[in-house]
Amino acid sequence: MAYTQPVWLGGWMTDARVVLVTVPDEAVGVSLVTTLLEADLVACGNLISGVRSIYRWEGKICDDAEHLLILKTTAAALAGVKAMVVERHPYDCPEVIALPVTDGHSGYLEWIDQNVVSPEKP
Repeated sequence: MAYTQPVWLGGWMTDARVVLVTVPDEAVGVSLVTTLLEADLVACGNLISGVRSIYRWEGKICDDAEHLLILKTTAAALAGVKAMVVERHPYDCPEVIALPVTDGHSGYLEWIDQNVVSPEKP
């Protein structure tokens, strides 16, 4: 079951999430982040180049150069982020892993919340 409850951070309730997504090249990464930003599903996306992924796929060990997206969003917007990434990603089975934010600068966490429109928020 997915964790969706806000975490109490000494006076600040956060449902912030960091989402990791690997992509095959910079162009795909930029396109995904831009699309997610335009849809108000993320507040920010970082694109890290030079990632080497070693993984098992269809019974074989693969070793590929990739790029990593680090997306900042909220628990409420997570379903929309996942759906959009899966729909627009060139991989058959894209990595979309969400991590709860358990601590952080309250101003930054508030900025994430203010810049993501979720189904409950107009």
